[in-house]
Amino acid sequence: MLYALCLLPIAGALASWIITNDRFRPYILPFVALPHLAMTFFMSTNPPPPSAKGWIWLDPLGAIVLICISLLFAVCSVYSVGYLSYRRERPNKILCICLLICLSAMTIVTMSQHLGLFWVAIETTTVTMTPLIYYNRNARSIEATWKYLLICSVGIALAFLGLMFLAYSTHVAHKDATLLMGPLMASAAGLNKGWLHASFIFLLVGYGCKMGLAPLHVWKPDAYGEAPGLVGALLAGGLVNCAFLAIIRIYQVCIASDSETVFFQNALIGMGLGSMAIAAVFMTKQTDFKRMLAYSSVEHVGILAVGLGLGKAAAFATLFHLVNNGLTKGVLFLSAGNLHRSYSSKNISVVRGGMTRLPWSAWLFMTGFIAITGSPPFSPFISEFGIISSSFVHGHYIIGSMFIFFLAVIFIGMANIVIPMVMGKPPQEIETTKYRDRFLTVAPPLFMMFVIFLLGVWQPRFLTRLLNEGAELLKVNP
Repeated sequence: MLYALCLLPIAGALASWIITNDRFRPYILPFVALPHLAMTFFMSTNPPPPSAKGWIWLDPLGAIVLICISLLFAVCSVYSVGYLSYRRERPNKILCICLLICLSAMTIVTMSQHLGLFWVAIETTTVTMTPLIYYNRNARSIEATWKYLLICSVGIALAFLGLMFLAYSTHVAHKDATLLMGPLMASAAGLNKGWLHASFIFLLVGYGCKMGLAPLHVWKPDAYGEAPGLVGALLAGGLVNCAFLAIIRIYQVCIASDSETVFFQNALIGMGLGSMAIAAVFMTKQTDFKRMLAYSSVEHVGILAVGLGLGKAAAFATLFHLVNNGLTKGVLFLSAGNLHRSYSSKNISVVRGGMTRLPWSAWLFMTGFIAITGSPPFSPFISEFGIISSSFVHGHYIIGSMFIFFLAVIFIGMANIVIPMVMGKPPQEIETTKYRDRFLTVAPPLFMMFVIFLLGVWQPRFLTRLLNEGAELLKVNP
């Protein structure tokens, strides 16, 4: 079943290539995504044994990320049927094929226990996302595409060097050179400390580019701003989680080495707080609401980095926030995509009175804003509160105080943008378009919003078990 989960999207991509009709091709996406989601839940509750040489295995950390990606992709795939029916002026063959190949690559990322295979899979996601950012085919989208491709390629090259340093650290320590997680963890205590530290820094910077940690985030505002809403949702909720899983993997090796754990934690906390600070500064000056969502993503990758850096005490909340951020970003990007198409603009001076023109999408955008800023009763409140409380309980008062300050500034900045967008009356002079709320463009983000609310008041037992087991794998003293 491990291999079937990876090959199912490839079969869908092949079907998308064979089908010649742009009208029927988008239906392949939910036709593949829904069985993929069902298989993901089955495998998460009934984990299959590892592959023959242990390269492929779905451990609790991978299962958490896979559930988030598969659920997000399934929702986006249903949305895409309604969205692409509005975009008949553009062929969707490349879009459908690349989305499905990307789903296959992200699935391999979550199940890969070999860091070399992991690197190949995550590079595949970079390549397959590139034509999707260029979907609108204008000057701004090609600029965003080149910036994304260039920076992420540099990052992935640095990550490759980090892997070489990691392998060399085993050679220097007179161990069998390997990038397989099991043997690496078992021999971590004997690894050469200098090369291990160098490896961690290169991998943190390399995968930090992909994740969008400041100051490596410069591709995000352009890419998120120019990509269609469903692509933005997968970038913010899918690829970010894959890159964070990469950082988690090297972090596991580092803490298993029992060598200067504080060094690794301080590096994560420093980059995390830096990302939140950059997001707070730039959030208040945005005139483009999709770029605002990009800076919100920078903020939340910072939250994830801080949570991981705080150690085991915040590990549960950090993994839970990974899920919450991915799902909430899905709601925000899909509803933002509806607003963008209806107003033919992303400028907040034009997009006004959304509740009058596009009531369902405007309410979803408003509710998504409330959730992503960590307000109750939604699930991000639980995870952010868990990270904050663990920082104060274990004496990290400065970190906790800075964390709360940045959250407050970002809340005010986002509120100043979102509230005028959805309240009041639409400007009289704006262009009239045919794009209105429809079942297939509203029901998917509405369902995801319901899940976010549900996770805020009740957590399924299997998810709690996975989060506990995942946190146990990040065992280190706070």
